[in-house]
Amino acid sequence: MSKIRVIIVDDENPARRKISRFLAGEEDFAVIGEAGTGREAVQVIESAQPDLVFLDVQMPGLDGFGVIKALTVKPLPQIVFITAYDHFALKAFEVHALDYLLKPFDQPRFQKVLDHIRGQFQRQTPPDELGEKLNLLLKELNGRPKYAERLLLHAGERAFLLAVEKIDWIEAARNYVNLHVGQESYLLRSTIEGLYQKLDPSKFIRANRSQIVNVESIRELQPWFHGEYKIILHNGTEVSWSRRYFDRNSDLFLKLG
Repeated sequence: MSKIRVIIVDDENPARRKISRFLAGEEDFAVIGEAGTGREAVQVIESAQPDLVFLDVQMPGLDGFGVIKALTVKPLPQIVFITAYDHFALKAFEVHALDYLLKPFDQPRFQKVLDHIRGQFQRQTPPDELGEKLNLLLKELNGRPKYAERLLLHAGERAFLLAVEKIDWIEAARNYVNLHVGQESYLLRSTIEGLYQKLDPSKFIRANRSQIVNVESIRELQPWFHGEYKIILHNGTEVSWSRRYFDRNSDLFLKLG
């Protein structure tokens, strides 16, 4: 039996390594390529024409759904979507019976997806059936909110949805982001840039390379050195607003002033 040829697409290198590690012990799967951006993914998929793609949904620039729209290769490869917090998309995947992995996933969950994929290949899912599923998915997702309204979080044994409007500020924490909500804080697997792309820029500002602030949580702005500002939140937290990111949000600053 020929091996199932796989390409892994995720903008986070640790996530790609994790999937490669999980696949290493599977004799019927072979990783033939990787991509760290949506545009790179389109090129690699068109060139290698894999059987299966593990595709991250949230990527800066061209996201996972944009990759699907851009593909011209026929037949389309089987797709396993990877997402950290897109609750709207999760419901769509389930409705259209498309495989997905919710970050952070473990090996038992990954194994369940592989078993399902094996079944799909054994029964030789018609390419037009897969294409129709993906077309219906994209049509449905066109009606989703443009920016995230809730984030799916895990805390111990439970999972819950957090309304983004409740977040005061966010800071990078290696391969995670730390969400500060009042006196509580929660870790979410994501890059700071990846999460910022999902937030409404009229409500959240990128203050510097590692921090995002909810506009409604700002108490005052204090001029600082070299055209920079210090952001003071209602809870007393101080965040530096670098000139580089201030210039990007100058229109918003005028609204605040």
